[in-house]
Amino acid sequence: MIEVRKAVLKDIDRVYELVNQYADEELLLPRTRESLIINIQSIFVAEEGEEVLGVACLAVLGQDMAEIRSLAVDGKAQGRGIGKILVEKIVGETKKLGISKLISLTYQVAFFKKCGFDIIQKEEMPQKVWTDCIHCPKFPACDEVAMAIAF
Repeated sequence: MIEVRKAVLKDIDRVYELVNQYADEELLLPRTRESLIINIQSIFVAEEGEEVLGVACLAVLGQDMAEIRSLAVDGKAQGRGIGKILVEKIVGETKKLGISKLISLTYQVAFFKKCGFDIIQKEEMPQKVWTDCIHCPKFPACDEVAMAIAF
């Protein structure tokens, strides 16, 4: 059975491995171990038994916007609904915080549509663009699709 919980320090190496496996394929932005440790309070892992099979992070961008980022599921566990479970956890946490919009920059448009997200224009999320995107090697020619779900 898949359980989702907050990450703890012993998870960092596995989280690093999962995220950067997809970063190597240019599907996610790379994360350093140090950045994962600093942001550990915003990281959730999906595990089965003692094995971490997926990860997702919740980044608060402002009073009315948060982002789901670094969503990754182990290749051998794909197709089991783990990504959807992680998105549902992040959605729940966003609602608990009282934040009205959750965004994602993604190549996985069909997946996020199934999770209730709609395509938006990047101009609708200036908090993201001017805090994170400006530092990204893909800026200003980002080819990811902006998506959001509002509560």
